[in-house]
Amino acid sequence: MSDTKEATKTDVVLVERRGHVMIITLNRPEARNAVNIHTHMGVGNALEEAEADPDVWVVILTGAGDKAFCAGADLVAVSRGESLMPDDPKQAAWGFAGFVSHPISKPVIAAVNGFALGGGTELSLAADLVVAADTAAFGLPEVKRGIFAGAGGAFRIVQQLPTKIGMEVVLTGNRLTAQRAHELGLVNRVVPFDQLMDAAMALAEEITVNAPIAVQVTKRIAMGIDNGHIAADDEHWERARREGAYLMSTEDAKEGPRAFAEKREPVWKGR
Repeated sequence: MSDTKEATKTDVVLVERRGHVMIITLNRPEARNAVNIHTHMGVGNALEEAEADPDVWVVILTGAGDKAFCAGADLVAVSRGESLMPDDPKQAAWGFAGFVSHPISKPVIAAVNGFALGGGTELSLAADLVVAADTAAFGLPEVKRGIFAGAGGAFRIVQQLPTKIGMEVVLTGNRLTAQRAHELGLVNRVVPFDQLMDAAMALAEEITVNAPIAVQVTKRIAMGIDNGHIAADDEHWERARREGAYLMSTEDAKEGPRAFAEKREPVWKGR
């Protein structure tokens, strides 16, 4: 697909099989793989298919192109008044991109092909394993815009990094290089861009040599998954909803995106 052609509803997410591995590709390179409602549905349905299919043992999530893994929410779609979430409560419960609160038993590897700031980092945090191109970058810059990492980033970053480091990442909004993310344990492997999918497949194959049901049971125990749900996360999501509603009612939450759109520094008021 050309980088200049807008993806249609049916091809914004590509799904392919390689043996026992399902590869899900965010396919909006012209929009830096930003997430709209069609992305949400495509990824969410693919995960449902993977979970139900006994021949799928591992899932790889990646992005098209060489610039971005995922640029977060599609703000252009939002500006047009489009919802990023489906009306169906079950599908909406999958969370951002149909992924961040949609745990499945099959191991999920994020193959991060470019910058993964904001929502892209939150997809990585929700994955079980991460292989990153050496050109990738991670970070949660939402506080720089008067908002917060509401797709799990605000709590998962401090769960997956030493607390002081996680707090620095989420409070400063500064980015991490792929190599630094690897040093901190946020990424399993860093490879040259042109070796990314080979490395992700190699890691998947290290898993698929094992007994698939044993792997799935082990993941459910390790992650606390019962019937496709992680109860331990409930309090975090509820707090995010409550605090997020308060934040979005403030002047600063309106100033941040406005300043970004006007290409100027924000003027914070603390109210």
